[in-house]
Amino acid sequence: MKLIIQIPCYNEEATLPQTIRDLPQTLPGVDEVESLVVDDGSTDRTAEVARDLGVGHVVRLKQNCGLAKAFVTGLETALQLGADVIVNTDADNQYRGEDIARLIQPILDGDADIAVGDRGVAALEHFSPLKRLLQRWGSWVVGRAAGIPIPDATSGFRAFTREAALRLTVLSDYTYTLETLIQAGARRMAVVYVPIATNPQTRQSRLVRSIPSFLALSIVTIVRFYTMYRPMRVFTTIGGAFVAGGVVLGLRFVYYFVQGMGTGKVQSLILAAILTIVGFQICLIGLMADLVGLNRKMVEESLYRIRRMELNAGEKNGREVPGR
Repeated sequence: MKLIIQIPCYNEEATLPQTIRDLPQTLPGVDEVESLVVDDGSTDRTAEVARDLGVGHVVRLKQNCGLAKAFVTGLETALQLGADVIVNTDADNQYRGEDIARLIQPILDGDADIAVGDRGVAALEHFSPLKRLLQRWGSWVVGRAAGIPIPDATSGFRAFTREAALRLTVLSDYTYTLETLIQAGARRMAVVYVPIATNPQTRQSRLVRSIPSFLALSIVTIVRFYTMYRPMRVFTTIGGAFVAGGVVLGLRFVYYFVQGMGTGKVQSLILAAILTIVGFQICLIGLMADLVGLNRKMVEESLYRIRRMELNAGEKNGREVPGR
């Protein structure tokens, strides 16, 4: 059993040493523990510091591509290195290395495909009251979209089985946290939350530059991927609302027509017809989107099989991992 701890980094030369020092060298139930730093085009000495600290694997992206790209690069590299379990943690030392043993236990027990560290966002002292409220609300919304209970949607402290990592497809340029949970729910993966503690804050979040921008990007991400994985539910709900409005206006016209006052209510009949037609068209769009979704599932399954074949071929040929 090989565990690889991946750390996406961007200009983290100051905080990386403490993060690396806190990582466990051995863990119960794990034969090998290795570390992997993904340097997302840092302009400081992050990559050099990682090598000086003895990090086993360092991958450096040529330019800053964002957290989601760095995360995906880490997963792909860890899979190529033969990881059976992959743990993702932040480079700012927010998460405690000693909690990794507790985080991976549900995976070792066979109870989870993905384990996520639950920081208890409702009580985090370095979060403002507004941010705590938004975190709770956002986690509830993501949970509704994913169809699974989610107490801490934005936690980056996560563990994945090899199979789960192979099946995840991150398309967002912003962050992986919300998208991967919605995917996990849509694909019926077992997601377990493990209560964890956090270290004192070392710096301000670079992902959340302002509350309004964070809200806007999060809402767009949730709506986009919820619509992608549950199109029939989204479009039939919207279309049904239009049809219901049309029916109400139609009944209103019928009522006044029976009362002999229908002449002045023709506008209601026209609007009812428009709403009903638009509603049915939206439902048809949902049907087409659902068919597209079926094609996407086949593509994802093909991509999964291709990944497995590439990894198997790489293991047989002893392929060297780029960037090591």
